[in-house]
Amino acid sequence: MEIQKDRVVSFHYTLKDEDGKELETSRGGEPLAYLHGHGNIVDGLEEALEGKSEGESFSVTVSPEKGYGPRREGLVQRVPVKHLQGAKTWKPGMIAAVQTDQGPRQVVVQKVGRFMADVDLNHPMAGRTLVFDVEVMKVREADPEELSHGHAHGDGGNHH
Repeated sequence: MEIQKDRVVSFHYTLKDEDGKELETSRGGEPLAYLHGHGNIVDGLEEALEGKSEGESFSVTVSPEKGYGPRREGLVQRVPVKHLQGAKTWKPGMIAAVQTDQGPRQVVVQKVGRFMADVDLNHPMAGRTLVFDVEVMKVREADPEELSHGHAHGDGGNHH
């Protein structure tokens, strides 16, 4: 089955930076599942997956504009340390999750004090050219609930 809008796609990926350094991978765990055509993954990767089929493997280089966006200066904010999620103690350079009005967001800790931390609100991958090595594992029609929610459910997708 071919990847097109309103189909659920499961895939394994390895993400590398422009120098070939591995940043993250799904291999060794569950494949990632997403609802195609609903903006649930970065634009450049979703565009590259369009029209591919189960069993296909490929690599795609994604520019910052089609990835996590350009890096914007001056996006540093001071937040209470208790609002940082993901570790007990924080050091500069660590990635934390923070709850926002738009849901959870990844931030990079720049400076940390006893009660307050300065965090960079740019996504940790902003401004970077990314290389995805992808293997399409499964393609299926989305069910009505997935379509109404706008994302995949079940293994590798969202769990409610």
